[in-house]
Order: sequence, then C-alpha cells, then structure tokens
Amino acid sequence: MFFTQHFSLLPSKKSNYHLCTFKSVAIIITTLAFVGCTSSNSVAKRSAKLSTGIQKAYSVAPATANRVSPMIIQSADKYNVDPILVAAVIRQESSYRNYVISSAGAVGLTQVIPRYWQQTCPGDLIEEYNNINCGTYILASYNSKAGSWPKALAYYNVGPAGYNTNNKMKKQGKKYAEQVKQHHKILKGAL
Repeated sequence: MFFTQHFSLLPSKKSNYHLCTFKSVAIIITTLAFVGCTSSNSVAKRSAKLSTGIQKAYSVAPATANRVSPMIIQSADKYNVDPILVAAVIRQESSYRNYVISSAGAVGLTQVIPRYWQQTCPGDLIEEYNNINCGTYILASYNSKAGSWPKALAYYNVGPAGYNTNNKMKKQGKKYAEQVKQHHKILKGAL
C-alpha cells in the first residue's frame, strides 16, 4: 500500500525523480528480503534441530517430524511459547498422529475441540498448521489466565472451569501437566 500511494503521488514528467525513488524502493525491498531470508533461515535451522529431537525422543517418522517442526516453531514464536513445550503437548495429546479424534470430539495433533475453539481459530482444525497454531494459542491464553505453565497445561486438559470447581478434575489436570513435563524433559535431552 505504501509503494502504490508513494508512486501515484509522483509527478509523471520527472523521470529522474522516478528513477531515484525506484532505486530507494529497490534498496528497501532488497533489505526486507534479506531480513526475511535470515529469519526463515533461523526457523529452518531450529526446525531441523527440533525435528531431529522429536524423532529421537518420541520415535516419530522423519517425514512427520520434518513436516510439523516448522509449524511448531512458527506458532511458538507467534505466541511466545516454548516450542519444546508445544512439541511435548503434541506428544501427549496425539503422539504425532494427525487424524486422532477423541471421544470428547477433540481433533488433530493438539487435540483441539472445535465446538469450543472454532470461532477463535477459524479454518479446518484437522489441518496440521491450523491445529498447531490453535493449540499454541490456547496454551498461551491459558498461561496468561493461570499465571504459570503447569496450571496452563492443567487448564489445557480439563479447562479452567473444571480445574477451579472440581477436585477430581484438578487432580487430573495436574497429572496431565506432569506427563507433559516428562515429555518436555525427554525431548530437551534429545536435542
């Protein structure tokens, strides 16, 4: 939008001015492209490392680990969540099997329940990227509400209402958080 407005305001008879402005814009575009490549290169390196760890720690097929690792890194970066934690949640929820559907109706790698999250997370929640992105968003939201990752993980499993109103659910949520913590520790050791 900036470039369109900028060029449409230039006088048409000053070709030198156009050329000078075009060179400036080209420099800006080149700089942005370089920064973008550096950023994506970092994602690629981190994804490769995470993929190797997921394969070692959880015995996940290389094709699956290579496919989902960049999605985990990007979603974790987007919502400021530890990518190892996201990977550990996926291990706990679905063991990296994309088409798992729970008896409660939770779907995909992060086992998101569409009837609760479809408005917040539009798109097909079975699709891996949407599912990982939504699961990561939920974790970040719960951490913000709960004030700690263990409690956020418990919320992820039993919901905030279940955790805060039912002792049995609270115990289940804490057990879930402990299981994810163990998956996290195993993955971290494999990296």
